[in-house]
Amino acid sequence: MKPPRVIKTHLPIQLVPKGFWENKCKVIYTARNAKDNLVSYFHFERMNLTQPEPGPWDGYIHKFMKGELGWGSWYDHVKAYWKECKEKNILYLLYEDMKENPVREIKRIMHYLDLSVSEDIIERIAQLTSFQVMKDNPMANYSFIPKPVFDQSISAFMRKGEVGDWVNHFTPAQSKMFDEDYAIQMKDTNIPFRYSIH
Repeated sequence: MKPPRVIKTHLPIQLVPKGFWENKCKVIYTARNAKDNLVSYFHFERMNLTQPEPGPWDGYIHKFMKGELGWGSWYDHVKAYWKECKEKNILYLLYEDMKENPVREIKRIMHYLDLSVSEDIIERIAQLTSFQVMKDNPMANYSFIPKPVFDQSISAFMRKGEVGDWVNHFTPAQSKMFDEDYAIQMKDTNIPFRYSIH
């Protein structure tokens, strides 16, 4: 049996080649809540020296809300894949669910890919894909990227990986402003993002 080809991309759905959908390729899409995602973007752009300096945190929040970051609009990205997930057979995963119960989400992926492995293998996958193990793995933490590209003395590529770290960055006023904008931007969707897990 030929091993499957795997392609990783950050492309917005409208830039994915049509042939991808015509050939019924399987797509696993992972999204993270907007506030934690924004914090992650900010720290990534601070250490990624191939990108312009992100500027002050408050201004960065405004750029994110307007979709003016180099990566485009987070809102458009997550909503477009969510809208097409049934039509295009996309498995839509939420980062918060993966952190809360990795074994459950691995089983969802296995089912989607029509794969079957033992519980021991699933537990091993969960262990090897935990944030801490990946943070210590040079194949995942990008420590091999030279400092003039990724200066990890500014911020680690894999920084914290926590759900809810946004509370350490947003002031109450920033959070309120962001929530008001979020309600407008996301009014036409029901993606069940969570900002904390217990």
